[in-house]
Amino acid sequence: MTFSTKMKEEITKQVISRMGILCELSAMIRYDAKFTKNTITLSFENASVARRVYKDMKELFNVPINITVRNQKRFRIKQIYIFEIKEKIEEILESLSIYDKGKKIDMKLDYLEEREAKIAYIRGSFLVTGSINDPSTSGYHLEFVFQTKKDALFVQNILLSLEFDAKVLKRANRYMVYMKSAEMISDLIKAFEATNSLFYFEDIRIYRDHKNMVNRLNNCEIANQEKTTTTGLKQLQLIQKLKEQDLIDLLDEKTKIVLDYREKYPESSYLELSEIITLETGYKIGKSGINHHFIKMKKLLDSYETQKK
Repeated sequence: MTFSTKMKEEITKQVISRMGILCELSAMIRYDAKFTKNTITLSFENASVARRVYKDMKELFNVPINITVRNQKRFRIKQIYIFEIKEKIEEILESLSIYDKGKKIDMKLDYLEEREAKIAYIRGSFLVTGSINDPSTSGYHLEFVFQTKKDALFVQNILLSLEFDAKVLKRANRYMVYMKSAEMISDLIKAFEATNSLFYFEDIRIYRDHKNMVNRLNNCEIANQEKTTTTGLKQLQLIQKLKEQDLIDLLDEKTKIVLDYREKYPESSYLELSEIITLETGYKIGKSGINHHFIKMKKLLDSYETQKK
């Protein structure tokens, strides 16, 4: 069972208010149903979502629902649950703000004034059009897929009003509303009150963040070591040139100390070199002091080569 399926199963087991049921069903029927004047037809691949819709339709409208179960054998065998409702069609569609006086209407945000209503509508949308990647196998990604751009933009606007950063992208002949921020996805799972799914998601997220931090620190340490080694080699080359030109005696005593210790410890960082010099000679010097002495050596060599030319 996929993480997406488990999360939907957990969501459908929740007990919600009558308003929540109305908003949830409004989204599910608007985005998943096919309806005519005489029939509403819904199809589900997820058994828990099918049970949720059956229970809520019975509770709100007390209508008979014809159920057909089909086995689909494309790629893998799975069951498709098909519901047909042939009574109280007009009452159902008007109660769910899908039709008004026999005409289909656009959903309005003012119908969803309260946060609870917005969350319920998004929850219903997720149950029939949404999916979420398992964070342990791939990147963070939650999406809703719609037939029309209008529907996608409406759901995006609800998410934005709830301070979720959602984007819309056209994919083939459909429109996808998606979120890639781990923090945002976590907050939406929390809003859905899918506690087990939230704990699983957060455990994986913490593990991945820790692993990424360790990798960054290791990469940083390697980069710093490479930089230290390169710097040490360049300074050894500088010292060798000073010796070849008999310029060492022109350096002051403190600079000569730094020169000697660089030759003894060619792979040490400035910090390590300064600590060794301070400990062994009593000459208190910091990283900037080490750098300053090598600048003096470089200036001496440059001056000599300029005069020689």
